[in-house]
Amino acid sequence: MALDFDSARLHNSHLTAEHDAFRTQLRRFFEREVVPFAEQWDEEGAIPAELWPKAAAVGILGLGYPEQFGGTSEGIDIWHSNILNEELARVAVGGIGATLMVHGIGLPPVINFASDAIKQQVAPAVLAGTKRISLAITEPGTGSDVAQLTTTARLEGDHYVVNGSKTYITGGMNADWFTTAVRTGGEGSRGVSTLLIPADAEGVSRTALDKKQGWWCSDTATLYFDNVLVPAGNLIGQENRGFSVIMNNFNSERLAMSAAMEAFSRVCLEDAVAWARERKTFGQRLADHQVIRHKVAEMKQRINATQAYLQKVCEAFQAGQENAGDIALLKVQCSQTMEFCAREAMQILGGIGYMRGNRVERIYREVRVNAIGGGSEEIMRDLAARQYGL
Repeated sequence: MALDFDSARLHNSHLTAEHDAFRTQLRRFFEREVVPFAEQWDEEGAIPAELWPKAAAVGILGLGYPEQFGGTSEGIDIWHSNILNEELARVAVGGIGATLMVHGIGLPPVINFASDAIKQQVAPAVLAGTKRISLAITEPGTGSDVAQLTTTARLEGDHYVVNGSKTYITGGMNADWFTTAVRTGGEGSRGVSTLLIPADAEGVSRTALDKKQGWWCSDTATLYFDNVLVPAGNLIGQENRGFSVIMNNFNSERLAMSAAMEAFSRVCLEDAVAWARERKTFGQRLADHQVIRHKVAEMKQRINATQAYLQKVCEAFQAGQENAGDIALLKVQCSQTMEFCAREAMQILGGIGYMRGNRVERIYREVRVNAIGGGSEEIMRDLAARQYGL
């Protein structure tokens, strides 16, 4: 057994020849269009705009979305989504997947809850890669506590007047629309609504958050809304019912992140094993030292457990029986496995792992954004406990 990225994947009886062909297609695309340039894009802090229409042309952007908007949904299941997230993770530049696929959290509220006119205006352009959409929820003073957000939207005639700010918005510098959580009512979750705000509306401004530990090539932004007029027809869902619109998004987002983090762990395993077999110390390969073999074995042990958990949760999701608590704890399991494998791979690689230009180094500095983004480990544990009735 080679203990590489593919052989370290546990058997999954749900995968068919069609899934295998899909993986092959994706890998060819990423090997041709992304992998040769990934490190450069990360160092430069930007992804070329041409990648979006290229990804759209091979069906990446439209995966799982209705055909009427240019997507592909027939025959698509959770395993296709996992394969896409795995292959993106194999590139080992997290900012690429996070930004290229950010419509995965910004667009579903539009598809599921917006008016037909808004859907037709937004969805086809986003899935074609000619326009972009980001999700704008997090605020400087609220973080994961969505119910306490303070950005306000006051209805005046046929427009909402929006004031406030959002931060840590993935894809925010180049987005054309923001799916935005705003306060239209009283305190708490019952006063939250969701609005589609055009990025070019008067009163919208943004600044780049480009001094990040990881996701260097992700155009993360802080957004400012100063008396922004938004048509009332841009309301997504019902007024003061936006919290459920937002919550509807989280399970699929956390599953996607979990699949990616498990795959990041396998990248670390693959590179650590390859180096341990090549590098010699004290007259022996690193792999001949018991302590190194034990490190590798524990990495694989944790990856196996994480994969098994991921498969079971995805089976429930595919059957329409997902449990938000199980998904929340899965995200914690995956982030901790990723953190452990990144650390142990860095230890095995030694000095070379510390230098820029290798996959383990890039993954190591992207552990925290995965552990915090989409709901921190602490928030996820508390959510699970409440879901289980404590």
